[in-house]
Amino acid sequence: QVHLVESGGGLVQAGGSLRLSCEASDGIHSNYAMGWFRQAPGKEREFVASISWPGANTYYGTSMKGRFTISRDNAKRSVYLQMNSLKPEDTAVYYCAAARPGTYYARGSADFEFGSWGQGTQVTVSS
Repeated sequence: QVHLVESGGGLVQAGGSLRLSCEASDGIHSNYAMGWFRQAPGKEREFVASISWPGANTYYGTSMKGRFTISRDNAKRSVYLQMNSLKPEDTAVYYCAAARPGTYYARGSADFEFGSWGQGTQVTVSS
């Protein structure tokens, strides 16, 4: 129902930073949590971060706390992921997700199961 497009991925040196963006289009609802997931080669999809509607609460995966920051701009129907102090272990495809309308809080895959997903953006951290 909601089309999500990620951008901002790329190649960065260890210790560097990237800012991912996810823009939503179409749909009539915006009252939903949004989040980021990632999947490294051969690994299970991992919860990265989420932000509630309208944006007062944020949640992070264990390895992301203190390094990643999720935010949203509801007027632009966008969500962002600022990634600092990147490590090679952060290398993965990062996916943006929007929960179903009315799901104000979402902290894991199950909460986004019936929502919308982007196609992903590659993040590669060297050295």
